[in-house]
Amino acid sequence: MLRQDSPDAPSSTEVGPDGDRLFPGDPSTRAIARALYERIADAPIVSPHGHVPAEWIARDVPFTDPASLLVTHDHYVTRLLHASGVDLDDLGVGGNAVDPRQAWREFASRWHLFAGTASGYWIEDELRHVLGIDATLSAETADKVYDAVRARLAEPAFRPRALFERFAIEVLATTDDPLDDLHFHDEIAQSGLPGRVLPTFRPDRYLDPDCSTFDSDLAALLGATSQPGTFDGYLSALRERRAHFIEHGATSADHGIEDPATVDMTDDDARDLFQVIVAGRATARQRAAFRGHMLVRMAEMSVDDGLVMTIHAGVVRNHSTATLRRFGPDSGHDFPRSTDFVRGLRPLLERHGLARGLHLVLFAVDETVYSREIAPMASFYPSVFIGAPWWFLDAPDAMMRFRAAVTESAGFSRGSGFIDDTRAFLSIPARHDTARRVDASFLARLVVEGRIGEQTAGTIIDDIVGPQPRRVFKL
Repeated sequence: MLRQDSPDAPSSTEVGPDGDRLFPGDPSTRAIARALYERIADAPIVSPHGHVPAEWIARDVPFTDPASLLVTHDHYVTRLLHASGVDLDDLGVGGNAVDPRQAWREFASRWHLFAGTASGYWIEDELRHVLGIDATLSAETADKVYDAVRARLAEPAFRPRALFERFAIEVLATTDDPLDDLHFHDEIAQSGLPGRVLPTFRPDRYLDPDCSTFDSDLAALLGATSQPGTFDGYLSALRERRAHFIEHGATSADHGIEDPATVDMTDDDARDLFQVIVAGRATARQRAAFRGHMLVRMAEMSVDDGLVMTIHAGVVRNHSTATLRRFGPDSGHDFPRSTDFVRGLRPLLERHGLARGLHLVLFAVDETVYSREIAPMASFYPSVFIGAPWWFLDAPDAMMRFRAAVTESAGFSRGSGFIDDTRAFLSIPARHDTARRVDASFLARLVVEGRIGEQTAGTIIDDIVGPQPRRVFKL
C-alpha cells in the first residue's frame, strides 16, 4: 500500500509470512489470493467517506505526539483499555490534560489485550509499514517506541501532506457541517496537492429535533441563508447549503442515524408538524416522524441535485450517561443495535427508490441485515448500494462474513467499494490494505471451488478498489 520510495518503511507487498498476512492457510488458495492482491496492492486509494479534518491537509498540521495520534482519539483503543480498568481520564479522552508519555505507557503495558483485534492489527501495520518501527509494544519497550514514533513525527516526511502523497490517495472525503464555509477545501484545491479532498454534507443536527442544539442550529441555518422560519424556508436553506457544498466538490451527503425509519407525508402535514416542532410542543412520536420525513426529503433533494445519499444506521450513541457527563460524546460507548431497513426505508423507496440517478448507500452495524435485507434490496432497486463493513465490522473476519453474506444475492457490482470511515489518518493505508487482502482471499476461495474463473476474479478485484467507488460516489 505504501509507495516503494517510502522513507525507511518496509513494503506491504513483501513476500513471506508477513507479506501473506490475512491470506488463506491452504497453499494453493493462498497462491491465488497473493496473485490477485498483487494486481491491486499499490493501486491509488479512493476514500469517498471519512473523517480526517480538512484543516490537517490544508495547514499541514503536524501530529503532536504518539499518544494523541494512536491512542487518545481512537475509540477502538480507549474502550478496550477502559474495559480493562484504565480510567479514560488517564488517556486524555474528552480533552482532559494528560502527560502523553504516561498515556502511552498505559497503552503499551496492556498491548497484549489487543491480540487478535482489528485495532491491534492496524496499529502494528502503522508502526511497521508507515513509521518503520519493528519493536513489539510492552511495558518494557513503551518509552523506546514512544521516542521512535515522536522522532518520526518530527520529520517532514511524516506531515499530513507528505503522507497523503505517500499513501497514493486519489480521493479523500471529509465530513463537514452544513454551515462550514469550506475555506480549508479551497486552500487544498489551490495548493497543488495531488489527489482530491472533497467535503461531505452532514446535516444530522439540523434534521433531528431530539438533538440538544436543534433550536440554535435551525436558527443559525435560517440566518445564514436569510430564509424565513417556515418549513418551505427551512427546505430552501438546506438546498442552498447543499448547492454550496456541490460548488466546492462534494459528491455525497451523509446521514448518521440510530433508526432507519422513514415517514412520507403531504406538504401540508409536514408544514404543520414543522410549526409544532419549532414551538417546542412536539411529542417524542412527532419528533421521530419529523426525523423520518426529513430523510425522505433528503432523498428528494439527492434526486434533484445528484448528491449520493449515504445512511449509516443502527448505533446507539452515548450509552453510558456517567461517561457522557464526564467526557462528552464520542468517548467510546456507542454500541450497535438491531435495525430494520426493509420496513424502515420502504416509504423513502416507494417515493424515490426507482428515481433515475439516485444513489443510496446503506451501511449497517447489525450484520444480520446484510443477507436478509440490504443485499436483496440492492439486487432489486437501482438506487440501492451495499455499504462496506463499517465501524465494529471493518475487521478481517467480519469483512469475510460480509462478502459471503451479500455476494450470493447481489454479486460484487452492487457494493460501494471499501470505505475506511476513519479520522485516524495513519490507519488509512492499513485499512484499505486489509480490505484488499480479504477480498483477494474471498475471490481466491471462489476460484478454487470452481465458482468463478481466475480471470473473472482479477476483473472483479480490479474494479473493487477504484472504478466501483468512483461510480457509486459519482467521482
